[in-house]
Amino acid sequence: MDKLIAKEIYYEMFLGRAFEYAAKEHYMQGDISGFLHLDIGQEALSVASMKAFAKGDVFSTYREHIMAIARGIEPKQVMAELFGKAAGVSGGKGGSMHLFEPSYFFYGGDAIVGGHIPNAVGCAYARSYQGSEDGVMVVFGDGATNGGAFFESLNIAATHKLPLLFLCENNEYAIGTHITRAAPFKEQAKKAEPYMLTMECDGMDAEAVYKSVTKARELIEKGHGPIFLEAFTCRYEGHSMSDANAYRSSLEMQHCKNKDPLTHFKEKLKDKWLCSDEEITALEQKAQSVIDEAVEFAKNANEPDPDALYEHVFVEENNAI
Repeated sequence: MDKLIAKEIYYEMFLGRAFEYAAKEHYMQGDISGFLHLDIGQEALSVASMKAFAKGDVFSTYREHIMAIARGIEPKQVMAELFGKAAGVSGGKGGSMHLFEPSYFFYGGDAIVGGHIPNAVGCAYARSYQGSEDGVMVVFGDGATNGGAFFESLNIAATHKLPLLFLCENNEYAIGTHITRAAPFKEQAKKAEPYMLTMECDGMDAEAVYKSVTKARELIEKGHGPIFLEAFTCRYEGHSMSDANAYRSSLEMQHCKNKDPLTHFKEKLKDKWLCSDEEITALEQKAQSVIDEAVEFAKNANEPDPDALYEHVFVEENNAI
């Protein structure tokens, strides 16, 4: 990672946190409805993983706002989607949990926990079948590793030596259930060890995430087969806006926030890449300005046409087949 990439990652981490704070505010004001799952605290993983996995396909969970933006989707398109507007990345139909943009190879936001993992396996099989050098990355939480489809996916990916990175975002909670109540061990990579190479990294350290995902991607592109990478993270908010996060003690939350990814990476920018305070402040001000513009864009954007409700319900006839 050079200075240019480091600055870009910090900018997008700050942008992501500002986006999430704005989304939270406007959800509470009634501008955003439905479900809202915030990614505050996990920006290092969401941004650095997208930057390191620059090519290929990405499948994500429904906590995907920052990932979508880091992938290249405009913040105003993402915010407009949360507002349910026609200018949203999914036409206002998907909302927070279903951000989808194939032009960026981003197939994000699956509302079913772990439901996107088999889809990623199928996509990786297609990549392999077509002879593509690019791989596929699927991001999921530790809770998803308890589902049967997860183990089926590991088995198929390993059997066919598919170009697939399984990226587990382990924040130790499946909604409000602590990992110790749902699994016999905290390190979910142990479940994948019989199938493939496993790796782990500090998910609160953007540089560590970037290096680990880059290494995994390079191995996949060389034909190594699937890899399981576990990143240990901590989300600061409850599971969703309807979750008061009351099951976590103030001591636990303080321990999490002592590892804040923005604070620590900001210090790295100064110490390792010799960024000045003025440079960093300029990045932060630019990011905040972009989010302010995104909110105004979403507020003023048009509502979807009622007839749009009937679009994309059934596949259109394809005479070329």
